[in-house]
Amino acid sequence: MSSGQISVVIITFNEEGNIARCIDSVKAIADEIIVLDSFSTDDTVHIAKQRGAIVTQHIFEGHIEQKNRALEIATHSYVLSLDADEALDETLLNAILQEKKALHHKAYSMNRCAHYCGKFIYHGLWYPDKKLRLFDKRIATWGGMNPHDKIVLNEQTPVKHLPGDILHYTYNTVEEHILQSNKFSTISAEVLYRKGKKGSLLKILISPLWAFINGYILRMGFLDGRYGFIIAINYAHQTFQKYVKLALLREEK
Repeated sequence: MSSGQISVVIITFNEEGNIARCIDSVKAIADEIIVLDSFSTDDTVHIAKQRGAIVTQHIFEGHIEQKNRALEIATHSYVLSLDADEALDETLLNAILQEKKALHHKAYSMNRCAHYCGKFIYHGLWYPDKKLRLFDKRIATWGGMNPHDKIVLNEQTPVKHLPGDILHYTYNTVEEHILQSNKFSTISAEVLYRKGKKGSLLKILISPLWAFINGYILRMGFLDGRYGFIIAINYAHQTFQKYVKLALLREEK
């Protein structure tokens, strides 16, 4: 395939603190930048337009639904999909620039590195956090389970892994992390309930313990110091909340 064009798509809601960094990081590789906004009440839309993005608004119906809608808006076949709190590092940017000369693959993966309370996290469950984010939208769609969406390829195709990282600017404080984990556990429990899953006592007891052991010990989260411990214990607690909420949902219904 000859040199290709890439649409960068970003979904937003009240991301005035992140959207400029995200857009600026992709300008060198983007032939168009699409921002699909969920009617932000802050300055997100204004900042995005200032930086040359094409902004469309639609009510938020779920991460998967919103990201698939953004794919439909993109005019180019190849799409790089980012969240507003993400940005490309220089190594990944240069790798994509090189690939644009001849897009031989239909799908590309890359690592994602979380920035947590002022520090990048390089171990545990959060790294390398491999993501498929650059792809030919004609053979791909967003799927998975809200809020943990993922790209699903509808045909077998080799995926090329690119060097460099998506930088994920997660939480500025531990309090933000705890509040978001509570929110995510509620969404996950509701999705599991709709799928007919059960929040058994065994799941409530064992799953959080395994989550902590896997993230902190087996995946060496301890190498990230106190934040590695906080991330591991908070993920375990989120897992606990998810199955408790699922069990309560089943009782209520």
